[in-house]
Amino acid sequence: MFLLSPLRYLAKALVLESTPRQMAWGFALGVAIGLVPKGNLIAVSLMTLLCALRVNIAAGTGAIALFAWIGMYFDPLSHRLGHYLLTRPDLQQFWTKLAGMRFVPWTDFNNTVVLGSTVIGLTAVLPVYFATRPIFEKFAPKLSAHVARFRLVAVLTGGDLATRVAS
Repeated sequence: MFLLSPLRYLAKALVLESTPRQMAWGFALGVAIGLVPKGNLIAVSLMTLLCALRVNIAAGTGAIALFAWIGMYFDPLSHRLGHYLLTRPDLQQFWTKLAGMRFVPWTDFNNTVVLGSTVIGLTAVLPVYFATRPIFEKFAPKLSAHVARFRLVAVLTGGDLATRVAS
C-alpha cells in the first residue's frame, strides 16, 4: 500500500482539489520555484510555501518540472539582471547589510543567476496566475470529470471503499 501513496496523492490532487483558483496559484508558485536554481534557502522556502498554502500541489509540481527544464534557457538573462542589481552603486549598502545577516548567505543572493532568477520568478507569479486562471476555469472541470471516471482513481481516492461500506 505504501507504493500506492504517491498515486493516491496525485489522484486526490487532480479530482478533489481542482478548483481553478487553487490550480492557478499552484501553477504560478511552481513557475517561480522552477525558475529559481535549487540548492539554496530561496528554493527551500518557496517549496515550503507551496506545501503550506492551500494550492493545488499537482499543478505546482508540474510547473516546477516544466520550468526547471525551461529555466536553464533563462540563465543568460538571469545573469545579466542579477549582475545589474548586484553592481548598482545605490544598492551596495543594501547588499552589504543583507550579506551580514544570519541566514541570508544560505540564499545565495550573491550569485547573479540566483538573484536574477529569483527576481524573474517572483515577478512572474501574478501574471502567470492571472493568465492561467481562465484556462483552468475552462478545463479543470472537464479534466476532473474525465479523471474521476477511471476505476483506479475511485479506488485510490477511497470512493470505491466508501461505496462498499455504505451499502
